[in-house]
Amino acid sequence: MRIAFVSPNRELLPDAVVPIGLLYVMASVPERHVTELWDLCFEVEPLRALAERLERFAPDLVAVGMRNIQNNDYTGYRDTLRYYQQILDTIRAHTRAPIVVGGGGFSVMPQGLMALLRPDFGVAGEGERAFAELVEAIDSDRHDLGAIGGLHYFTGGELVANAPAAAYQTLDGLPAPERRLVDERHYARFGVDAVQTKRGCPLRCEYCTYPLIEGRTIRQRDPARVVDELFHALECAPAIRHFFIVDSVFNLPPRHAKAVCREMIARGFRTPWTCYANPLGFDDELADLMVRAGCAGVEIGSDSGSDALLDRLKKGFRIDAIRAIHDSCARAGLPDCHTFILGTMGERLDDVERTLEFCCDLEPFAAILMIWADDYEALDPGLAARRRAFRESILALLRMKQAAFPRWIIPSLGTNFDARLFAFLRRRGFHGPLWQHIHVVGADRRSERLRQAVTRLPEAFFAPRG
Repeated sequence: MRIAFVSPNRELLPDAVVPIGLLYVMASVPERHVTELWDLCFEVEPLRALAERLERFAPDLVAVGMRNIQNNDYTGYRDTLRYYQQILDTIRAHTRAPIVVGGGGFSVMPQGLMALLRPDFGVAGEGERAFAELVEAIDSDRHDLGAIGGLHYFTGGELVANAPAAAYQTLDGLPAPERRLVDERHYARFGVDAVQTKRGCPLRCEYCTYPLIEGRTIRQRDPARVVDELFHALECAPAIRHFFIVDSVFNLPPRHAKAVCREMIARGFRTPWTCYANPLGFDDELADLMVRAGCAGVEIGSDSGSDALLDRLKKGFRIDAIRAIHDSCARAGLPDCHTFILGTMGERLDDVERTLEFCCDLEPFAAILMIWADDYEALDPGLAARRRAFRESILALLRMKQAAFPRWIIPSLGTNFDARLFAFLRRRGFHGPLWQHIHVVGADRRSERLRQAVTRLPEAFFAPRG
C-alpha cells in the first residue's frame, strides 16, 4: 500500500512543532508499505500543496494527524475545525483512498469529530498499534475491525466506537521515529525537538485531557533508550539546539525522572532541555540532578493561587506545594515558569485577582497566564457564547494588572508573546521556550527601548533563515 501521512498543524507560536506523534505512527507500519510524510507547517498555500502531493503520490490510504483543537497561543480556536474540514475535503477531491484521523486533538472528543468531519476511520488514544492493525486489515481486505482498540468507523451510517485496547503498548518495543523525514525548517528556524520518557498520567485534574489521550497508567521508558534517542536525534539533525520532554509530567514518578537525569549526566549529554513539572514529587535532589543534566527550565502547572480552586480542580496539591517547588528551583538555579489557568468552571473574578496577587508574591522566573477555554466549545457555539462574556471580563482585568509583574506572559493580550519579538530573539541566538529569555524583554526602561527598536525593524529582518 501507498500511505500518506499528513500533518496539517501550522502553528508557529511560540514555536513550530515537529510532528513526533505522526512519526511514531509511521514507524509502526511494516516496511513493505510505501510511506510519505507531508508536513504542511511551512506551506504558503497548504491546500494546494496537499492537492499536488495527492495527485503525484496517488495514495491507497491517507492518515491525518490532529494535534490540537485550540491554537497554540491559547487565544481560542481560530477556525481550527473548519481548516481540518478543508483538509479532508481536499483529500476527497483528489483521491478515493480511505481517510484515517488520529492524534491528541482527535482523541479528546473522537465521536463528536467523527460526526463533524466524517473520515472513514478515526483512532483515539495511542495510535501505533491500532493504525498498524488497521493497515493490515485494509491491505488484506478483512472486515474484522471490532478488535482494533480505539478505532472509530461507520457501519450502515451508524458510528461504531471500539473500546480502548485491553493492554497498553510497551514503549521500549516501539520503533524509533525517523527524524530524517522531518522538514529541515523545523530545526533551521526553531532548533527545537521533542522526546518522551513515559506515557500516561495518574493525576485527576478536572479539566485535563491527557488521560483521554494517553490513559492514566504510567508506562516508563528505559532511561538508556531515552538518551539513545536524544543522541540519535542530534546525529540526524545537528541543527537541534534544544529538546522539550513532552511527558504530561516529567517528575512523576520522581524515581524515573532522577534515573533519566543520571543517565544524561553519566553519558555527557549537553544539549539544553525543558519539561513540564508538577509540585507533587519534586524535591531538591531532583532539581539539582536536572540542572546537572542540562535542564534549562521547568514549566509548572500551578493553575491557581487559591486553595479552594485547587481543590475544585482536583490538583492534589495546595499553594504551599507551589511555593515549595519554586523554592527548590531557586536553590538549584533552575528557572521556573508557572502556568496559571484563569476562568475555569465555577471561578469568579475575585478568584482571578487572588491568583494574580499570589503570582506577584511568589515571584517566579516567569508566569504564563492563560484564559481557560473548554475544547467542547469548538463543537458547541452556545457553550462558547456563554463563556465569552466572562473571558472578556478577565481580559479587562489583565489589561489593568499586567504591569504588576514584568515577567507575565499573557498570550491573549500579546504581552511578552509576539511573533516579531520571538523572531528577534531567535535571530539573536536564543533557543528553546522563549519564556526562558524573558529577562531580555522585561518591563524596564532598557527593554522598552528594545521593544521600540524591534517595532522599527523592517519585515525582512524577521524572515526566518534556512
